[in-house]
Amino acid sequence: PWFDDGQPILWWSPNPRAVLFPQELHQSRSLKKLLRKQRYQVSSDRDFSAVIHACAAPRDQQSGTWILPAMIQAYEALHEYGGAHSIEVWDGEKLVGGLYGVALGQVFFGESMFSRVSSASRIALVSLVQIATQTGIQLIDCQMHTQHLSSMGAFDMPRAQFISLLRRLIPAENPLAAWPTQAPRFP
Repeated sequence: PWFDDGQPILWWSPNPRAVLFPQELHQSRSLKKLLRKQRYQVSSDRDFSAVIHACAAPRDQQSGTWILPAMIQAYEALHEYGGAHSIEVWDGEKLVGGLYGVALGQVFFGESMFSRVSSASRIALVSLVQIATQTGIQLIDCQMHTQHLSSMGAFDMPRAQFISLLRRLIPAENPLAAWPTQAPRFP
């Protein structure tokens, strides 16, 4: 969903759609080195509210956000229901990066990510891919193309192909995806 305050909530389906197949994740040498250092700790669903609020905070080169209070409330309710999840990146007790989205069937629909230190959102994405591998998630929906996501293996897919994949990867009954209780660990 993308909308402005005072406007109705509308659902958008970009064409093309940026997606990432977990097995096609690309990690740069510098990111692999950073992960080996284990400077940051990663958790999952530890502080969903903090992640969505950080994603809603103003960013450079952006005039506003679609993540307004009504959307935050809706996603927090979906999180309580077990459909929305977060990945948090910590430097000690300080939240420095993360992402959140919705997991249905074998698809994770990424909604937003943030980074307060270099590469924190990349670490969150690597962690999401590890969870995807553990739980059988076959597709990560990145929605919109960015250079950041493209550098990690995301690519644009025509909407018709995307919708066809969704029909195959999301069951009509019991669509909530399995989600681990612990975040992945890096070697």
